[in-house]
Amino acid sequence: MKVCITGASGFIGQSLSEALQRRGYQLRAIPRQLLYGDPQKLSQAIAGCDALVNLAGAPILQRWTAKNKATIYSSRVVTSKNLTEAIRQLPASERPQTFISASAVGIYQTGAAPHDETSLLFDSGFTGRVVRDWEQASAPLAPMLRRVVFRIGVVLGKQSQTIKSLKPVFQLGMGGKVGSGKQAFPFIHIHDLVTAFSEAITNPNYCGVYNLVSPQTITNSDFTKAFARATHRPAIFPVPPLALKLLYGEAAQLLLDGCFVQPRRLTAQGFRFKYPTIKESLEEIL
Repeated sequence: MKVCITGASGFIGQSLSEALQRRGYQLRAIPRQLLYGDPQKLSQAIAGCDALVNLAGAPILQRWTAKNKATIYSSRVVTSKNLTEAIRQLPASERPQTFISASAVGIYQTGAAPHDETSLLFDSGFTGRVVRDWEQASAPLAPMLRRVVFRIGVVLGKQSQTIKSLKPVFQLGMGGKVGSGKQAFPFIHIHDLVTAFSEAITNPNYCGVYNLVSPQTITNSDFTKAFARATHRPAIFPVPPLALKLLYGEAAQLLLDGCFVQPRRLTAQGFRFKYPTIKESLEEIL
């Protein structure tokens, strides 16, 4: 099995690559510069692979200056369009049979009822626009191959940015909820994420859009309490919204708001989560 991966150097990309290599897959990392370069060279790079996994995307939690917004958008939408065109240019015999793309639960409205994959209540702001265009960029591939899109929640793992940022704070007893703490916190353990991607590569039953989040619905306050219990420390120092707005500006909404999301399609297909709850996830990680 030959698999091409974009965004292979990121946390998810590294975790998935290691898992696929253990299975004996042949991996080919597509360099970032090739995603913006000569379309013919990009076609040549992906020719002959059985599956293409698209994980490219600049970090979204940063100040949304005009320049950063452009980078966030192009690193997802433009690269996906270029990949789509590169695949279309290949003869059918050289195209990947499967295209799997990362997406995000940020496509959904915050504060609404729990979203499953049938929900059309989409966010109307910058995040929603980025994710909608990101998904739409690869939509033309659907008639010619098996296309899978994973709308991913907050990814938790020993090397995830969320854990690396919060662990020392909580260990000092300085942790606390973010804002009101009532906002949704859709999460997924990296092990379960990698398992879903791995299954999607080989299982023909995977097709279309999936919410890739754990089945347990929690708030930021629930997450904070679970983190405090896992580190055996109190969590009594809430993070005020003003501090986040001063630090991140408009992007603070990523931390202060959230959407409740359900993995209905994964559950219906019999996917088995190894870490379905925040308690189990944090116990393994911490």
